[in-house]
Amino acid sequence: MPTTPSSRAPRRDATENREAILVAAAAALNDDIDASLEAIAQRAGLSRRALYGHFATREDLLVDVFTRGAARLAVLLEPVAHPDARVEIALFGATLWAEVEHVRVSAALAVRGPYRERVGAALDPARERLHGTVERGVAAGQLRADLDVDTVSRLIENAAISVLDDATRTGLSREAGHQLVMLAGLSAAGLGWREADALIAGTPELAFTEASA
Repeated sequence: MPTTPSSRAPRRDATENREAILVAAAAALNDDIDASLEAIAQRAGLSRRALYGHFATREDLLVDVFTRGAARLAVLLEPVAHPDARVEIALFGATLWAEVEHVRVSAALAVRGPYRERVGAALDPARERLHGTVERGVAAGQLRADLDVDTVSRLIENAAISVLDDATRTGLSREAGHQLVMLAGLSAAGLGWREADALIAGTPELAFTEASA
């Protein structure tokens, strides 16, 4: 039997309300990491009761917000590619920064806080990409070979997270963060600071622009 428009509307409204809650929560948590469900509901233009219709607890909401952000990041990193593994690592960092710098407080909690393990699986595709890039760079003699590929990949990831932490504490500008996240990742990969600076300065794809921010 065909579904009438009136019977479709509640499902459509529920989807829209859930989306509004997730968007409002991401913004509210960046302003105040302790934002209450009441504050999030108000920001979404909904009642607290309506919010509870989608999320039973504040923790459920936070995990959904963080997991969605991590999954989006993994998708954004998927097409990032460059023949030079060093440039590709820098591009990974720049893409990460462009995606999370405006929500740096909640992003830092997602990757450092108690939700890290529950959110981490959504980042696995990005980790696999980075691992492949490091493996290629080591084989080409571009990256450090004194450590195993798993360790180097982990160091690069942690370097990016450290920049996010620093940016949250100091209010780092978008352009400064763009530069620092690339330098930190390349340093973890085994490049000296002069070599990393020269690589960034000499690679047009790594230049900061408003579009990259």
